[in-house]
Amino acid sequence: MGIGTSIFLIAVGAILAFAVNIHTNGIDLQTVGVILMLVGVIGVILSAIFWNSWGGFRRTVYSDGPVVRRRRYVQDDVL
Repeated sequence: MGIGTSIFLIAVGAILAFAVNIHTNGIDLQTVGVILMLVGVIGVILSAIFWNSWGGFRRTVYSDGPVVRRRRYVQDDVL
């Protein structure tokens, strides 16, 4: 579950918990909303932990020797 899905679950859960005032016999929508919000928060936390441990943009530095830089000189001859 990604961060987007988790935020969506939090939003749907908040709507069910705080904005819906319908009372049904078989299911409590406020409880379902709170459960969805908790699942969304857990999903955000887990996504942040796994994203932090992924390390896809880390840069590896090797110190095998001096860095050689090449420069390209372009000389325009004017006739």
